[in-house]
This record gives sequence, C-alpha cells and structure tokens, in this order.
Amino acid sequence: MALLRASGEHTGDDYDLSAVLGDSGKDSGIPHADVLIRLAETAIAYDDAATAAARAAVIERMGEAALVDAAAIAANFNAIDRVADAIGIPLEDEKAAISADFRAELGIDEFGRASLPAAAE
Repeated sequence: MALLRASGEHTGDDYDLSAVLGDSGKDSGIPHADVLIRLAETAIAYDDAATAAARAAVIERMGEAALVDAAAIAANFNAIDRVADAIGIPLEDEKAAISADFRAELGIDEFGRASLPAAAE
C-alpha cells in the first residue's frame, strides 16, 4: 500500500486506501477496484462459486490478461504474507515508520496477527 500511496503522490492521483478493507461504499480512485477487491476477497474465503463469479466480472470488465495479473498478485501476496506470519518476520523499522499513518487510519495494527517492532508501536 505504501507503493500505491507513493505512486499516487507522484502522479497526483488520490487513492482512498480504506476501500481495500471491504465494501466501504467509497470510491477508492483505483480503476476497477470493485471487481478486483471482490476477486481477492472471494479467493481468500475459499468460496468457489463466488470466486468464479468474481473472475468472470474481472474478465468482462478488464479482460483475461488482467485476470491473470490480478490472480497472480493476490496469490503471491497471500503466500508471502502467510510465510512471513508463520515464521514471525516483523515489519522492518523503516517500513513501519513510513506506513504508520495509513496503518493507523486503516486499523491494520489491530489485526490479530499484526506484529510490529517496538519502535513502530
């Protein structure tokens, strides 16, 4: 999310990152966010029927290549996140510092498995 925020600052685009935490009803500013979020949420919920519908929505709106890219990103993030959590890798101090504001705004630090270095809390 830090990269998306930095990209927005560079291009002058304004993103509402709270939209990634579910159906906030807000416009995130991210093109096709509604179908991309639905794809990610259904995939991690292991809901085959809902995931199939979400894949179809991405293909209809964005095309097959976008589905492949989005699915690969979601799968990769899910794998990396689970490995880091499983072996207890904490968030690096530098990343904790630059992400503190949006982590607080989004409530990320309240997630049950969040593990931050003492300096970032």
